[in-house]
Amino acid sequence: MEYIIIAALLELGIFGLLFGLGLAMAARKFAVEVDPRVELIASILPNANCGACGFPGCSGFSKAVVSGQAKVNGCTPGGQAEADKIAEILGIAVGEAGQKMVAIVACNGGIRSKAKFEYDGISDCRAAVLIGAGPKMCSYGCVGFGTCVNSCPFGALTMGQDGLPINDFEKCTGCGICVKICPTRVLRLVPKNKAIFVACNSLDKGIFVRKACESGCIACMLCQKNCQYDAIHVVNNLAQIDFEKCTECGVCIEVCPTKTILDKFPAILEYNKGIPIAVPINADETKKLISDIKAKEQAAKASAKPKTETPSQQE
Repeated sequence: MEYIIIAALLELGIFGLLFGLGLAMAARKFAVEVDPRVELIASILPNANCGACGFPGCSGFSKAVVSGQAKVNGCTPGGQAEADKIAEILGIAVGEAGQKMVAIVACNGGIRSKAKFEYDGISDCRAAVLIGAGPKMCSYGCVGFGTCVNSCPFGALTMGQDGLPINDFEKCTGCGICVKICPTRVLRLVPKNKAIFVACNSLDKGIFVRKACESGCIACMLCQKNCQYDAIHVVNNLAQIDFEKCTECGVCIEVCPTKTILDKFPAILEYNKGIPIAVPINADETKKLISDIKAKEQAAKASAKPKTETPSQQE
C-alpha cells in the first residue's frame, strides 16, 4: 500500500515537472517584450485614469506615446512639466502643451432658478433630466445634484450652498470629465488665464428666461453694443465671448442687467454668496468707458422725456 502511494506521488511530481517545463518554454517563446520606457512613463503620470488623453487609463496612454500613437503632451492633467519629462525619456523634442484649460459653470441660477416640479428620485443629475428634462423651469441650467462633483478625480469641485458646483482652479486639471458627464452641458472648458465668462447656458428667449431664472442671459445685447473690442456677441439668445479678442476690460460685467457675466477668479471665493465681482485689468480705461456709457444713457433718457409748458408759456 505504501509503495502505491509513493508511486502516485512520484507520478504526480513528474507530470508537474513536465507541465512546468512546458509552460516555461511556452512563456519564453510567446513572451511579449515590454518596452521599459512604458513603465517609466507610467510612473510619472498622475495615474488618475481620467481618460482625458483619449486612451484607456494612464497605462494605455503610456503604451500609445511610446508607440507614437499619442502626443507627448497628450496628458492634460500633467501639463507642460510632465510633457517635458516624457520627452526626455523618449529623447525627443516637445512643443508647448497649449493653453491651460479649466472648467467653469455656465449657470448662475442654482437655488434662484424656479422649479418646474418637485423631484423625489435618485440624487443624480443624469437620472433627474430623464423626467421632463429636469425639475427646473430652465432645462439648460445646473440640475444641482453634484454628479460632476462625484466624478472629479482631482477633488476640484464642491457643491455650494446656492446649489451650484464651485471649481478650485488650482486643483482643476482641465481633464474634461465633469464636462462630459454633465447632462445639460452646463460645464465647459475655458482658458485659465482668461477671467471673464458668461454664467448662463440657456438658449431660450429673454421673456422665458426672466420667468425661469432671475440671473440668466436675456439677450438684451447691451454687452455686445458696449464692447469696443467686438469680443462678445449674442448668438441664439446667449452671449458668447471671443477669448482671442477679449481684453478683460470689464465693461460687459458692468452693463449686464442680470449680472450674468462674471469674473471667475474672485468668483471662486464669492460665487457661493452670489456676488459677482469684477476686477478689470485696465481699471482706468474701464471707468472711463462706463462713465461714457452712463452719460449716454442719461442723455437718452433726458431727450425722451416730454417737455412740459410753464404757466407763462400757456398764457
